[in-house]
Amino acid sequence: MQHDAYIALGSNLSDPLAQIGSAIAQISGLNQTQLLAWSTPQWYAAVGGPPGQPDYLNSAAHLKTELSAAELFCALMDIENRHGRRRGGEPKNSPRTLDLDILFFDDCQIRNATMTIPHPRIAERLFVLEPLVAIAPQFIHPSANLTVAELLKRLDRGCPWQAAEGAQGI
Repeated sequence: MQHDAYIALGSNLSDPLAQIGSAIAQISGLNQTQLLAWSTPQWYAAVGGPPGQPDYLNSAAHLKTELSAAELFCALMDIENRHGRRRGGEPKNSPRTLDLDILFFDDCQIRNATMTIPHPRIAERLFVLEPLVAIAPQFIHPSANLTVAELLKRLDRGCPWQAAEGAQGI
């Protein structure tokens, strides 16, 4: 079965443009996976983390894959590893060579110890929404029941969508 997956890509160390380009090439080479689109990388100021870190280069990609969400997650973590990223060994929001996150996997909602899909902070992050809108403006967030373009408009107005009380926010 083929799945639609949307991936966020980011880098702010070791030639970010080369990191993103290499990651896109490696993603497009994954077994049972086809890269359908990717947004032009854009620079964004770092959010959170230690002060004074370099800006991030961010992009988004749309894939068709026969991999499960768990298999895709493992493949993306392997690509991060090959780029020098060591998850778990760095402080939250610290500079990194490569960050690959599954934003959406079809309209699935997955929460386990390994991953949360949709990504929990999509509606709060301009650096995720703008690249995503460039390739999939009409994709409907399965929890918010809003398109990513609508989520971006809400963020631009300063009122991002919030999950119901007690639920994990997007």
